[in-house]
Amino acid sequence: MLAVTILGNNSALPAFDRHPTAQVVTLNEHLFLVDCGEGTQIQIAKYRIRRSRIQKIFISHLHGDHYFGLVGLITTMGLLGRENDLHVYGPAELEPIIQLQLKAGGNHLPFKLQFYTLHDGMTITEDKFEITCFKVFHRIECYGFVFREVRAPRRINPDKIKLYSIPTPYYDWLRWGHDFVSESGEVIANELVTEPGSGSKSYAYAADTLFERSIACRVKGVDLLYHETTYLHDLAEKATKRFHSTAVQAATIAKEAGVHRLIIGHFSSKYEKLDPFEEEAREIFPSTDLALEGVTYRV
Repeated sequence: MLAVTILGNNSALPAFDRHPTAQVVTLNEHLFLVDCGEGTQIQIAKYRIRRSRIQKIFISHLHGDHYFGLVGLITTMGLLGRENDLHVYGPAELEPIIQLQLKAGGNHLPFKLQFYTLHDGMTITEDKFEITCFKVFHRIECYGFVFREVRAPRRINPDKIKLYSIPTPYYDWLRWGHDFVSESGEVIANELVTEPGSGSKSYAYAADTLFERSIACRVKGVDLLYHETTYLHDLAEKATKRFHSTAVQAATIAKEAGVHRLIIGHFSSKYEKLDPFEEEAREIFPSTDLALEGVTYRV
């Protein structure tokens, strides 16, 4: 399963009960936190996200509404006795900032905190997923991310599972193409109890950026695209000056990239009502939805 849960969808200033940017990407058993604006850990608790399952955190850039919640989340993880390593990916300056905050507070973490410096084209590959980093066009160094399944999980055939009496704990093993071996040594071939999956899923996160058509090439064909839409299109000139995008521009990227679905967020605090963003975007790309806090968008 690939899904995205929105924790924060506002821009720099919290307003109208909207919070700074943060998302959780779920890819099968893996959870990834993408950006960590102020209040993220409160949103994690509110929406019952299991923080212990977050193994990797991606910080797109060092504007406060995208990372001011990080040191608080890391500290909380330590207070709760986390033992597993935590891997944090971000611009080079992120590590000394966080380490200084931890040192100043006399914090000693019970887990290993590892930092990695982002760069354009950086790829993280593990058995079941691949994450690629790409540079976007903001006022400071800023990155987007593409999350992909390495290979599609197979679907369990419930009737065949019952026929061969395979226990539930082995279902995930089977989904990833492995055979089942019973206690007596009998081998049940995977294809006897599963069916081909529907294809590898993909999600792209285009962080704060001005309108730049080359981004479409970096997110081409993904199943779900998140693109920032700080302003409505009557403020397109202002958006460009501030290195942000409008709803129309985000929809244009989605259309040119041939993505299946678009969600839009990072709304300016000057707007209380968000429906006009959706209306403008849908004129260009009908398969557009607002990125609403607390909602999980399944791919």
